[in-house]
Amino acid sequence: MAGLSVLGVDAAYAKANTVPPGQKSSLHTTDVPAGTILPVRIGGLSSEKSKRGEIIKARIMQDVPLENGLKLRAGTTVLGHVIDVRPVIPGQKAALAIEFDTILQGKERIPVLTHLRAFASTLEVEFAQVPTTGPAKGDVYDWLPTVQIGGEVVYGKGGEVTNGDRVVGRSVNDGVLAQVNSKEGTKCSGDVEGDDRPQAFWVFSSDACGAYGFPTLTISHAGRTNPEGEIVLVSERGPVKIRSGSGMLLRVQR
Repeated sequence: MAGLSVLGVDAAYAKANTVPPGQKSSLHTTDVPAGTILPVRIGGLSSEKSKRGEIIKARIMQDVPLENGLKLRAGTTVLGHVIDVRPVIPGQKAALAIEFDTILQGKERIPVLTHLRAFASTLEVEFAQVPTTGPAKGDVYDWLPTVQIGGEVVYGKGGEVTNGDRVVGRSVNDGVLAQVNSKEGTKCSGDVEGDDRPQAFWVFSSDACGAYGFPTLTISHAGRTNPEGEIVLVSERGPVKIRSGSGMLLRVQR
């Protein structure tokens, strides 16, 4: 069974003064459509230290285009919480269950339901921002190619983003804009309900799906299916340890 049944504990969590995911709040006017990608960077998490109910903060790393020319600005906070924790115990693997359900933009508190599309270690995030070749005499550093998490190639700031011989997007000042793509053999979908607008992927490929740079960590439940919104990370060996600065692609479910 998926979600917190993996941990074998009660998933109930009472959150005061919040609006259930998917419901409209009178406190906000910004609409974040289903399918919107939220590229975020998170702080450190650990099944040894994190506590049930603990608040998690993530930061959006690239302007996220919405409808009618609106944006979620880079630096916007995305809030979540720890649903449950299972430490390392004999006969069971360590696990950490989390959820991201609120966007804070200015004075607006926007409730969302999200799932996890891709997850990358701090080192993977750093590698994706370093050119694949050193600059030669006369080269401009920002024009050198980089490789996104997932394998797509970015040909410098303002350049094309390619997947093999196919152009899938374009680099912008703080990341890349591309249409969402799906990769054969993965569970991550492409566009939602025909919505093929350019989206913010920061350092990730447009078809990135799953965990990158975590040799012992797996995504046991991404939150796409019941229980929706609940992300369960399981360690195959030792405790769940996530360094500060790791990156996630969250996707708004509704």
